[in-house]
Amino acid sequence: MKAWAYAKRNTMEILRDPLNLAFGLGFPLVLIMLLTAIQANVPVELFELDQMTPGIAIFGLSFISLFSSVLIAKDRSSSFMMRMFSSPMTSGDFIAGYTLPLIPMAIVQIGICFLAAMVLGLGATWNILLCIFVSVPAILFFIAIGLFCGSVFTDKQVGGICGALLTNLTGWLSGTWFDINLVGKGFKIVAEALPFVHAADAGRAALSGNYSEIMPDLWWVIGYAVAMIAIAIVAFKKKMNSDNN
Repeated sequence: MKAWAYAKRNTMEILRDPLNLAFGLGFPLVLIMLLTAIQANVPVELFELDQMTPGIAIFGLSFISLFSSVLIAKDRSSSFMMRMFSSPMTSGDFIAGYTLPLIPMAIVQIGICFLAAMVLGLGATWNILLCIFVSVPAILFFIAIGLFCGSVFTDKQVGGICGALLTNLTGWLSGTWFDINLVGKGFKIVAEALPFVHAADAGRAALSGNYSEIMPDLWWVIGYAVAMIAIAIVAFKKKMNSDNN
């Protein structure tokens, strides 16, 4: 109940910033439209909707990390967080309170991506719903990254880390813009050691109906998500203890 009450407060904080909310939800939509227009004017298959859309959906989650990091960093910089530290809430309650309102926001963002793709020609199948479901571990992973950064860095620092660094890492290492096999063996090894490309590939497998190929990639994402959530809770707990002393 404490986490739910805190989640309601954080939902209101997110809705009070409609400009950033619209940008986070709408930027992946702009990307899909732009890349589809490019594909229509080139003679080779670069940005096919069935391959591109799951990648852009994962890329868009990097903006969810930015939302979560800024939200928690701003709270830390105000007297509000100091008052909350005197409450009986645990670090897990705080993390859950920040996570819960961001999950539906991320699902809406992914849904907008696929809705736009369907308007542009992607076939409407039940596999789209499966693809969204398969994206849930990636959603939790990106939220946890933001919560960790917001617990460790200031509200100004997280803009550069989650807003610039993470978005670029996600775009390059997820295979959203190009096949990672084209870059070289070293780059592929690094990309496959991280969860970004596995999240995109699991979505592509779900969308194409290759169900047996989903879990080998999805286990990577689940593992990273669990580890990142644990790290975020520990980091926040340490920050709580240091700020209370």
